[in-house]
Amino acid sequence: MKIFLNHLLLSAFLSTSCFGQKAQSTDLFNQQVEAVLVRIKLPAFPKKEFMVKIKQGQNFQKAVNETIKICHKAGGGKVVIPKGEYLCNGPIKMLSNVNLHLSEGAIIRFGTNPTDYLPVVKVRWEGTVCYNYSPLIYANGQTNLAITGKGTFDGQADKFWFSWKKQPNGDDQEKAKTILRKMGETGVPESQRVFGEGYKLRPTLLEFYDCEGILLEGFTVQQSPFWTIHPVFSKNITIRNLNIHHGTTNDDGIDPDSCEDVLIENCDIDTDDDPISIKAGRDQDAWNRKGARNIVVRKCILRSRIANGFCIGSEMSGGVENVWVNDCIIPNTNLGVTLKANLDRGGFVRHLWVRNVTIDSCRQAAIRMQMDYHSYRGGNFPPDFDQLTFENIHVRSARDYGWWLVGIPAKSIGLVTLRNIKVSQVGKGNKAEFVNLKMNE
Repeated sequence: MKIFLNHLLLSAFLSTSCFGQKAQSTDLFNQQVEAVLVRIKLPAFPKKEFMVKIKQGQNFQKAVNETIKICHKAGGGKVVIPKGEYLCNGPIKMLSNVNLHLSEGAIIRFGTNPTDYLPVVKVRWEGTVCYNYSPLIYANGQTNLAITGKGTFDGQADKFWFSWKKQPNGDDQEKAKTILRKMGETGVPESQRVFGEGYKLRPTLLEFYDCEGILLEGFTVQQSPFWTIHPVFSKNITIRNLNIHHGTTNDDGIDPDSCEDVLIENCDIDTDDDPISIKAGRDQDAWNRKGARNIVVRKCILRSRIANGFCIGSEMSGGVENVWVNDCIIPNTNLGVTLKANLDRGGFVRHLWVRNVTIDSCRQAAIRMQMDYHSYRGGNFPPDFDQLTFENIHVRSARDYGWWLVGIPAKSIGLVTLRNIKVSQVGKGNKAEFVNLKMNE
């Protein structure tokens, strides 16, 4: 099936790029998307409910985790958090066959004492595998799990976590991530990449690591300490009808990281950083690990104060392929749709098809591809960008460029097809260098 799907995708991209027939491209787009969606199955749960009840003197975090364990041991079902406001001093630990359901009016505020998120657990932090403070909601190696309902998770980043990014004395996140990135580059064994106490790597809000059969639906998330929704090395994922509000810097909304068979739809995301960014690991640490593939994004509203509307990268070293984006709105952002990497990354991005996207206004460019993204350490491993199609992209205003596509002399960007791209107002026109660009009206 995988070989057939890849052959179908390659043939489809080549045919649409070469012939540019609108009716044909629409049919092929839908066929390709359906070939992925048929593989994605929603998790199913026994019709049993387990209500979270807080006993006298018991804290919420202990109560919810005990109820999840009871549900899991009973064969699964729905763990219900009733309406109310709760302080959760420590991580929620998800288990197989459990649907954690937040009733409407339920608000969970996570505590801001770092020691409550110990012991360390295995995560992928900004593209490099390590052991760090637990994400606020965490699962590892679990199957058939969900978080649903109309309640709210509040990471309270503005109360504490934001201060870790930069400290006057240099004892901050920048120091810790420099150490981690060197470990990933030089192949230090994972068991020795232990951070947590004594370091300031902010935890993600939700991270499901090496899980399968995931549903995230209906809830609201705000003030994430770091990346917000971050499935890693996971597959068969449905993320829909989420409302994600901004936190502080590096608060990406949804970042599927080396994940396979993913549907993201009907989400309303408003972040400081990237609302949706497809990831596949950083530099040497990701070259021999799984990449990201078979991802569908549709009917989402994507807002960003300082970054991109939809993005692939910059952590993409394991490779990203077979991605479809359809019927999305980007109201106001710095960059509209972006592929970003640098010469340390290696890896590839191929078989991306973006269509029916409306961008109200952007500052730098509506469509951007760059191989000179920041944090370059001096490597010589340019990524491959190839078989990339953009069609029916309508932009009201781009302050600088409509499209800004720049490869390098040693590694040109492969085939990029632009079809029916309309930019009503643009400041500097368009820029394309070292790229195989094909224009179809």
